[in-house]
Amino acid sequence: MARILIVEDNPANMKLAVFILERNGHQAIQALDAETGLLAARGQRPDLILMDVQLPGMDGLEATRLLKADPVTCAIPVLALTAMAMRGDEERVRAAGCDGYIAKPIDHKTLIAQVQRALTPSA
Repeated sequence: MARILIVEDNPANMKLAVFILERNGHQAIQALDAETGLLAARGQRPDLILMDVQLPGMDGLEATRLLKADPVTCAIPVLALTAMAMRGDEERVRAAGCDGYIAKPIDHKTLIAQVQRALTPSA
């Protein structure tokens, strides 16, 4: 189905996301930090990016800003993966250019629903 780049530094979260996506017919591309994720996005042009917000070095929101400013990657939808669930966090995620967000811990049904929504072009 879709090629999905997962940018996630936590091995358990990465394993879970890969399992869920591949189980649902998607191809998972893995990156453990923002810099590697940016290179993968530019080089492999995935259909969707799942971006952890709290990454070592450059955080996921800064990486998303760079992706959205780059003509090569600006059209790729980005869903933030975040443990942040405080008031105002959704606004910060969207202000950075994310097209949506998925709260951690990752819920199988929510992940698949959000992925399908992000991959379906709006009419």
